[in-house]
Amino acid sequence: MFKVIVVLLLFMWPLLAFSETGLPAVTVVTNPDGTQDYSVSLQILFIMTALSLLPSALVMMSSFTRIVIVLSILRQAIGLQSTPSNQVLIGMALFLTLFIMSPTLDKINEQALQPYLNDQMVSIDAINAASVPLRDFMLAQTREDDIALFVKLAGKEGQIESLETLPFTILMPAFVSSELKTAFQIGFMIFIPFLIVDLVVASVLMAMGMMMLSPVIISLPFKIMLFVMIDGWSMIMGTLAASFGT
Repeated sequence: MFKVIVVLLLFMWPLLAFSETGLPAVTVVTNPDGTQDYSVSLQILFIMTALSLLPSALVMMSSFTRIVIVLSILRQAIGLQSTPSNQVLIGMALFLTLFIMSPTLDKINEQALQPYLNDQMVSIDAINAASVPLRDFMLAQTREDDIALFVKLAGKEGQIESLETLPFTILMPAFVSSELKTAFQIGFMIFIPFLIVDLVVASVLMAMGMMMLSPVIISLPFKIMLFVMIDGWSMIMGTLAASFGT
């Protein structure tokens, strides 16, 4: 028993010494203008926490949602269940998202990141400055009906003076709702030509009495050939980029 107590004291001694001396690096500095700035240690902690939320932010606050849904619907419309693979689709969506979001990212870098790195702006002000270009992008893609819906659900009708003061807690779900609606509208338009090919092939097989043969086996090569002949990938990428005003 005595040995166990000694071992526990040995392990706890650094913690006790640490609690006595404290951690001077973790400080909050009040600036002359009343704003607060945080020490480097706390900033690293906030950054690591933000990195864990980065996937959700990528989906919720960028063009990724619309792109990946349209590409998934395209794969389903052609009839290819696993080609291109999920890794390829997500990679395409990520790079296309980077292309579409590049003007917004450039503004964030110019208005928030560079002034912060050059010690011209405190962290809180940098976050507020970075949110402005992102808010403008999200508002440009969000329908007013979706904004009105979530404002009503939040019980803030008549309390929001303008869209510039719209909280992110309302803007984010409204933006995602609009992105889902737009993605399915584009997917519907993509699905129609391939559906027509399926119907034509099925009608021809029925007329020939080949009812035991699956129409999917015959229509799949024709759909792939049609998609390649019209340079489908370029059209899809261009349509997605143009849908964001890029």
